[in-house]
Amino acid sequence: MNISKTKKLTIIGMLCALAYIAVVVGRIPLVLFLKYDPKDVVIVIGGLIFGPLTSFAVTMIVSVVQMFTISGTGILGCIMNIISSCSFACTAAFIYKKKHKLSGAILGLFCGFSCQVVVMMLWNYLIAPIYMGYPREAIVELLLPAFLPFNLIKGGLNAAITMLLYKPVVTTLRRSNLIESKQHSNKLQINIGVLLVALLMIITCVLLILSFNNKV
Repeated sequence: MNISKTKKLTIIGMLCALAYIAVVVGRIPLVLFLKYDPKDVVIVIGGLIFGPLTSFAVTMIVSVVQMFTISGTGILGCIMNIISSCSFACTAAFIYKKKHKLSGAILGLFCGFSCQVVVMMLWNYLIAPIYMGYPREAIVELLLPAFLPFNLIKGGLNAAITMLLYKPVVTTLRRSNLIESKQHSNKLQINIGVLLVALLMIITCVLLILSFNNKV
């Protein structure tokens, strides 16, 4: 992308700040003790604009700052945050970089969603007993009733919200002269189909959240 380093660093700094704010003020309970925050939406938008390395950089910065400020899970929680965000955002950004059009963006988001679910199920099994202080047997019992629906809802919300926000964000950045007007001018334009799919995914996720909370 033909964009000055200063402008790119400015945008990355903004993304880091927004992602951190999303962690601090955007947490909502989903399943049992597990909470969702929309920071991955911010991170993947940066990756769709600049590539997967940007998603990785923002993830690292935000996760480390989070560890030293508001997190109570230490280095292991930081590692889990990095793995979770990168599995979604970097995967989506990598696929979109290879297939730079609407279908590539949608494919990337759904592949990132799927990758995050699979990767986090494995890492929850491996690491959660250590940083949560639970015996592994207890974590195994929580994988299907808690961790799986949590990751499915989290990934669905991340993908759907990104579909809704990416185009307006890029348009705003172009109008602010932070990215060139020609960049992304015909990329990932929100059409009625994308809008309906995104809204359907959000509604489904909300219904699932309500269903699980009622059971609890």
